[in-house]
Amino acid sequence: MKSKSLRSSRKGQAGFTLVEIAIVLVIIGLLLGGVLKGQELIEQSKIKRAVNDFNNISAAFSTYQDRYKALPGDDLNAATRWTTIIGGANPATSGNGDNIMTATLAQVFTGGVGNEGGLAWQHLRASGLVSGDMGTAVTSTTPEQTPFNSSYGFGVSATAFALGIAPTFCASLPPKAAEQLDRQLDDGRPGTGKIRAGVATAVKNTAPVAGAQGAAAVYVDDAALPWVTVCKQL
Repeated sequence: MKSKSLRSSRKGQAGFTLVEIAIVLVIIGLLLGGVLKGQELIEQSKIKRAVNDFNNISAAFSTYQDRYKALPGDDLNAATRWTTIIGGANPATSGNGDNIMTATLAQVFTGGVGNEGGLAWQHLRASGLVSGDMGTAVTSTTPEQTPFNSSYGFGVSATAFALGIAPTFCASLPPKAAEQLDRQLDDGRPGTGKIRAGVATAVKNTAPVAGAQGAAAVYVDDAALPWVTVCKQL
């Protein structure tokens, strides 16, 4: 009776068969593949949105120029044109009207009423060409956010990446997103063309530098340097 009981106990403790293990591994593989594919689709969707933002905000900038005969941010008549646009009570802040967007390289991503790059957001929102919170002066001049929780920005007082003294639109993006944006809208090279990029950095929203980048590969994923600033002359 004891021997039969032991045999019965061992039989009840039998493990998975090779077929069962193989089925489990296949299921795990399918699940992992689905997760990775889902992550890839999400990333591609963000990149597509960034490309669309570059096109749409650039178009809004040009439309403002055509409609009001002034650069957004530099518009001398913004305060008289929108007298109660801030919080429903206060006027917009006018630029100095010198036909140059006064915003240093360090101010590209800062926003605020202290530079015309920040005022560009306020003027574009006041005109209805770009959405955003017009409740306070601060929120009205806050840069739009990219799909990667970084910022877009405007600048021109000093040339970015040797693009010249002209209104410039920039974005802080992951390297591969920056590369795809450059390829879709320009030549895919960080140092040439109408879209140019800086070297990868550890922090997002890094101000662009004045000089053009060399041919070095900056569009390379690196966990230690996950951000690239890309600029386009408008």
